[in-house]
Amino acid sequence: MDQDLLYALLAVGIMLVIGFPVHEFSHAFAAYRLGDSTARWQGRLTLDPRVHFDPVGGLMLAITSIISQGSWFFGYARPTPVNPMNLQGGRRGEALVAFAGPLSNLVMAAIVAIPLRLVYGSDALLMEVIGAWPLALVMNVAFYFVLINVFLCIFNLLPVPPLDGWKVLGGLVPSHISWQMRRLEQQYAMIIPVIFLGFIFIGGSRVIGPIASFLLDVLLGDRYGLLPVIR
Repeated sequence: MDQDLLYALLAVGIMLVIGFPVHEFSHAFAAYRLGDSTARWQGRLTLDPRVHFDPVGGLMLAITSIISQGSWFFGYARPTPVNPMNLQGGRRGEALVAFAGPLSNLVMAAIVAIPLRLVYGSDALLMEVIGAWPLALVMNVAFYFVLINVFLCIFNLLPVPPLDGWKVLGGLVPSHISWQMRRLEQQYAMIIPVIFLGFIFIGGSRVIGPIASFLLDVLLGDRYGLLPVIR
């Protein structure tokens, strides 16, 4: 197996155990803080990866990493149940709950990026990592963990149902437009996700790629292209 792909798949495994649970927990916690206990009653206000795992979404994350050779990713966990009627703030509350998930991906990416950026910024540290295989392995997997979280943050914020970005947009636009958005989602609930998945597999990386590159530059600096550091 190609080493780059191995690093990516190891990061996918970490994402399934840590990243996805944090994302869904963030939705559940935001909803709970805003007055909706639906997720808590259904046992979703937890970081236990078993209750958030979705076989199809997890498999999709692995497949996209294999198809793209670790250059872009898409996948999902079990959607967190939320009752908008219980949320404080109405549409704004629903938007905050939806935004909490992608925000958690960005936060995870930023936290893991801190030590990586320190290494990138020092030629001495970088050479030391290159010379120590275990350190290089950890660094490479950490890089792909950052990459996955950046991609999933962007994907989830796309204003397409049923992604989080659709609900975030619904909380920002005027109420009459939000109502029309709900009608559109209900009317084409089965068609839009299929079209969106087709867009992702055919040319989604061309749209997401430049945004992801910008975020990676911000998080890691312009030297992140040095990874993987071992072959």
